[in-house]
Amino acid sequence: MTKKEEKKEEKKGLLDRAIDAVSSRDEKEAAEAARVEAAKAAAEAARVAAEKQAAEAKARAAEARAAAEKEAAEAKARMAQMQREEAMQRAAEMREKMMMAAKERAEAQAQAQQQRTYVVQSGDSLSKIAKELLGDANRWPEIFEANKDQISNPNLIYPGQKLRIPQK
Repeated sequence: MTKKEEKKEEKKGLLDRAIDAVSSRDEKEAAEAARVEAAKAAAEAARVAAEKQAAEAKARAAEARAAAEKEAAEAKARMAQMQREEAMQRAAEMREKMMMAAKERAEAQAQAQQQRTYVVQSGDSLSKIAKELLGDANRWPEIFEANKDQISNPNLIYPGQKLRIPQK
C-alpha cells in the first residue's frame, strides 16, 4: 500500500471498515457466484456443442445410409433391367427359331401336298386310288382322313377334285 492509502485507511472509522469488509465479502460472494455461473454456462455450451456434433454425426450417418440404399436400389434396378433385356432377347431368338421351324414345316407340307395330290377321274373311288398310289386298296381311309375338309362321304368323290395323298 502507498502512504496515501495508509493514511486513508487510518482515517476510516470503524463503520467504514465494517462497510469495506462487508463489501469485500459481498464482492467475493458475487465473484464466486459469477465463477459458478460461468462454469455452468461453459458446461451447458459444451453439452450443446456435443449434442450438435452428435446430431451432425447422426445426420451424416443417415445420409450415408440413404446414399448406400439408393446406390443398392439403382444397382438392383440395373440388374433387373439387364435381366429383362436378356429375357426379351432370348424370347425374340426363340420366336425367330419357332417362326423358322413353322415356315420350314409349312414349306415341307406345301411341297408334300404339291407332289402328292391326285385329280379324281371319272370312275375313280378312294379304294381304287389307294391301290394305284399307295399299293393297297385297304388304305383308302387314310386318303379320306387326309381330305375330310372336302369329302364328307367317302363314297361320293367327284371328277376334278384334288385330293391329298398320304406318304407311302
